Amino acid sequence: MTHSSADAKASNERLEFLGDRVLGLIAAEKLHELYPSDAEGALALKFNALVRQEACARAAEAAGLADQLILANSESRSGGRRKGAILAGACEAVIAALYQDGGMGAARRFVECYWADAFDALDEDMRDAKTMLQEWAQARKGDTSAPVYKLIKRDGPDHAPRFVVEVSVSGEASQTGEGGSKREAEQDAAKHMLTNLGRTR
Repeated sequence: MTHSSADAKASNERLEFLGDRVLGLIAAEKLHELYPSDAEGALALKFNALVRQEACARAAEAAGLADQLILANSESRSGGRRKGAILAGACEAVIAALYQDGGMGAARRFVECYWADAFDALDEDMRDAKTMLQEWAQARKGDTSAPVYKLIKRDGPDHAPRFVVEVSVSGEASQTGEGGSKREAEQDAAKHMLTNLGRTR
């Protein structure tokens, strides 16, 4: 499994593209089977939880893919084997390879094995932290203002950036979060705000 940092021409990126679509079809079929009474919106929330980067990265870790990654030395030294985006991409590439070599059945068996915990957790609240915080802020009597996210700091090299984001909600102490992307940092800040409000996920 070759990351683009090691060899852009021979990387897994094309397989990741295919694997993402194969995973999506498997997840959609399984949800359609498991939740016959769910409306489309409820299925969509569950679907997003199964195919998002975090779920793919957890599956990659469970499958032991981190040790098999081929990375540039600089990427490896900066913790590339623990980065969610890299792990998720490798997992999607494996799904694509299984699909091409063994058909949908082989890919489905891999997903059903390494996504078992994710499927088991689907009855939990599927909203992400930013959505929960947005809905909480809008539901407060007399206050429909949305949370405000502000980029505080960006540091680290281009291949391994680190973002710090602050979120503020009227009348509440602001909170900060960190992540390898602005999106991750915003989600982390929203989680901290929810915890501060006593509304943990």
